[in-house]
Amino acid sequence: MPNSTDTTQKTGIMICGHGSRDQGAVDEFGTLAGHLAKRFPDYDVESGFLEFATPVIRTGLDKLRDRGVNRIICVPGMLFAAGHVKNDLPSEINSFAHAHPDLDVRFGRELAIDARLLRAAKVRIEEAEAAANAAGGEIARKDTLLMVVGRGTNDSDANSNVNKVARMLWEGMDFGWAEVSYSGVAYPLVDEGLNKAVKLGYKRIIVFPYFLFTGILVNRIYRWADDCAQAHPEIDIVKAPYLNDHEDLIDCFADRVEEALNGDNKMNCLLCKYREQIIGYEDDHGAPQAGHHHHVVGIGTDGHGAEDHGIHHGKHGHHHGHGHSHDHGHDHGHGHSHPHSHDPET
Repeated sequence: MPNSTDTTQKTGIMICGHGSRDQGAVDEFGTLAGHLAKRFPDYDVESGFLEFATPVIRTGLDKLRDRGVNRIICVPGMLFAAGHVKNDLPSEINSFAHAHPDLDVRFGRELAIDARLLRAAKVRIEEAEAAANAAGGEIARKDTLLMVVGRGTNDSDANSNVNKVARMLWEGMDFGWAEVSYSGVAYPLVDEGLNKAVKLGYKRIIVFPYFLFTGILVNRIYRWADDCAQAHPEIDIVKAPYLNDHEDLIDCFADRVEEALNGDNKMNCLLCKYREQIIGYEDDHGAPQAGHHHHVVGIGTDGHGAEDHGIHHGKHGHHHGHGHSHDHGHDHGHGHSHPHSHDPET
């Protein structure tokens, strides 16, 4: 954490989650937020959700301001920068920042492709592989196909990141082959991907959801895997766990906070469809920024409301200064505006 003799700055961290109708996903997000609060005991930490679950992001921001915070670091709890990170979260945060120009509000970057996340993914895949070997006998990596499943968006840049993750895990772990599929929006969906994968002749297929938390989409992925296993008993279909609160994931989140605190918030805008004319998405170039989640903000999970699952941690007496200033509410890598395209909730 940065050191400074400036005791006038009181910093808060706002962890911005997507939100889900699945209470298990909300609980897991709360656990992660608790881990981050322990990493930053001198800062005031809140968490909130973009849609469905409560507390909503604005509630967390208001709580930080009411407790005297004058600098807020907003960190997306999301793997890749698609519509939510490029548009909806900046819209929420900019709206708050413009209403409170006395605050220094900063927007950190998404987790993105990171060596620590790849290590966490490797551990999750190895856990599933070891259990399968113990249960049914060892199958060599060369006879195993890895199916990496992304969330799926209508942002080709975000979708392509799943392919890069799959390629790096494939080469790094010496699997015989790798395929990519998606839980929604993008093609191929998991059932279609598995229908193709079973024809390639591998003895085992490991289905790995590259997701942070459980939820409706992860449960759907596992159901598709079960259906495939039932239809193809000759192939060992293995369901790997998602990332969850692996230590390397927590380290990556903590780094995103540090980057925003230190002004080193590097984001990749080169293939952003809102800044460049990307093939197939030319009409999205330069569209205005506006959130489109008002109809599902804070409506609760399928089980019950989640108001009690918000996190607020941290000591309020210790302060860190930061010598330079930023425009309020801006994402310091993505200062531009974005429209939104709705992705299904997790």
